[in-house]
Amino acid sequence: MHGVAADVRGLGDEPGDHQHPDADPASAMTRRGAHISQASARILFMQDHLRSAAGGESVFRGLSVYTGNAHPRFAKDICSYLDIPIGDVDVFKFANDEIFVQIKENAREHDVFVVQSLVGPSVSDAIMELLIMLDAFKRASAGRITAVMPYYAYGRSDKKDQPRVPITARLLADLIGVAGADRFLTMDMHQMQIQGFFSIPGDELSARNLLVEAFREIVEKDPDGVVLVVPDLGYANVARRIAEALEIPLVFMQKTHRDNSGRSEVVAVIGDIERKRAIVIDDEILTGTTILNTVRILKERGVKEIYVACTHALLAGDAAERLVASGIVKLVTTDAVPLRPSAAATGKIEVLTVAPLFAEAIRRIHEGESVGVLFHPPGLQLPLQVN
Repeated sequence: MHGVAADVRGLGDEPGDHQHPDADPASAMTRRGAHISQASARILFMQDHLRSAAGGESVFRGLSVYTGNAHPRFAKDICSYLDIPIGDVDVFKFANDEIFVQIKENAREHDVFVVQSLVGPSVSDAIMELLIMLDAFKRASAGRITAVMPYYAYGRSDKKDQPRVPITARLLADLIGVAGADRFLTMDMHQMQIQGFFSIPGDELSARNLLVEAFREIVEKDPDGVVLVVPDLGYANVARRIAEALEIPLVFMQKTHRDNSGRSEVVAVIGDIERKRAIVIDDEILTGTTILNTVRILKERGVKEIYVACTHALLAGDAAERLVASGIVKLVTTDAVPLRPSAAATGKIEVLTVAPLFAEAIRRIHEGESVGVLFHPPGLQLPLQVN
């Protein structure tokens, strides 16, 4: 690049004494073009110098993490593991129910991560907060914006399975991209193909390694007496990997939805469930109807101890109380969504934190490292280094 700059300076030399600068209009235009080329070369040189100093990677002024009001505790836990302060931003509602966002610090050219689980009490508010924050950071000239959604809403609306219905999961993905997100980061979507709805790159983390370790002790006590049960065939691929890691058999429950109420019915059992203990696993639990039907069938087949696990414990209404009353030993879930106080008060819900996993993923994205290593055990106790 130094050679190029030198060549450009040569092209920009003034003509010799034998020629007047203004004698030839064509020569004057050539000189102006040479000066422009010289300026362009200097800019390119500086850009090349910056890339070389950064090891070939793009340069950001810093790493910043912000959050809306859906699950602020989780964002603060991420920042704690990254050893950085949570970003300063105002997100609130006016009297007319409109949402207002103002970034209270300079975000220009920062690598910005907006953490927002798309959960209630108002899913619509959580989505609008995220979209408005993305737009605010885009207009604040952030260097790169990543939408971090530990729970991605509308995952069940991923296909047109009835006449005249929307594919809202795709609509939401489009909105996130248009609002200003350059990347997305999420965990255990309801269906893996939802990744393809986005027109921006992203990563989908999984809690399966955490769940494997949570149940390993139970399996080791009686390896031949435990079975893994999947009440939803949509979770079959992830469940298969968990069953292989625990080295226990896998049983599928085939369910159907009779209407749009959210209630489901188990219509078939695939596999042998003649065991003393069963682990029922799914990606999310909303009303709990599917899990309750599965628990009932397992008890009818003579299973004595039943454990339940999921990544996202949404637990709408009295779902938590009904699950506890069904006789399960405990429910194991993650903190990707906030647990309602009434659900936590049942005493039978164990919450595993995935904040370190998200923190490490954010660090790797910021540093330009591979995120793929996080999908292989252990992958959870990696050194956290933020430059």
